[in-house]
Amino acid sequence: MNIGTAVPLPAYNIDPAFMAKKAEDLGFDSIWYAEHPAVPVHSESPFPSTGGEIPWNYSHFTEPYIALARASAVTTTIKLATGITLVPERNPLLLAKEVAALDLYSGGRFLFGVGTGWLKEETELMGGDFAHRWSQTREALEVMKKLWTQDEAEHHGKYFDFPPVRSYPKPMQKPYPPILLGGMAKNVLQRVVDHADGWMPNRITPAVLEESRRQLDTMAAAAGRDPKSITITVYGQEPDRVKLRSLLDAGAERVVVRPDFVETEAEMGAQLERIAEAVF
Repeated sequence: MNIGTAVPLPAYNIDPAFMAKKAEDLGFDSIWYAEHPAVPVHSESPFPSTGGEIPWNYSHFTEPYIALARASAVTTTIKLATGITLVPERNPLLLAKEVAALDLYSGGRFLFGVGTGWLKEETELMGGDFAHRWSQTREALEVMKKLWTQDEAEHHGKYFDFPPVRSYPKPMQKPYPPILLGGMAKNVLQRVVDHADGWMPNRITPAVLEESRRQLDTMAAAAGRDPKSITITVYGQEPDRVKLRSLLDAGAERVVVRPDFVETEAEMGAQLERIAEAVF
């Protein structure tokens, strides 16, 4: 089974080098870092899973690309992933270089999980257009694909406008690392088919997943894409073998489990061992 592990908050509490190496040794196929660069103290945006206030630990993310670079240096096979990168909060010219460098130095192990975000105040303070954040993300992905695949790239759009530039290094994976689009928005499946290589839902049942897999296959075929080229990674699940197996049987290629927060590396190592014993 392809089982990955997310990183609990506070995400900086455990050294990424330790956690990634331990996860690789135990047979996890991937390690996932999320991001929120600067969470506003005061916000009217409801927390997605509860509709209430933002939990205390939600400002305790680390910088995912620095964490994954550290993880890359001590591992050889585990995939290095973002779950997710908040694309409207980043400059795509800089982000394209970060992604390419991480993919190159890791030997082609990066999975580019992307999303548009839900925290309006944060998106806006980082320069994003919250009301049209998917349009901005779509254009940013277009920009990055050009930078990854062309020797000289230029772009003239609504959000980004630049003359011919050279951007190196290029990613090791060709044409670029898999783009996995997160979320459960109304049009997410069509967006995956049009712009991405995979879908990354959270809090989904096997029944909904199975129906979504059928829809994806139909949409992909209609768009002239091989349905098998579009993957599904289910994110943030409890480490229960039966539940994970049901999601994989329903059409997921990978499931990412969610460890609990612990204080020390020794506790995290022991927890990952328990999870591995429970799910593999």
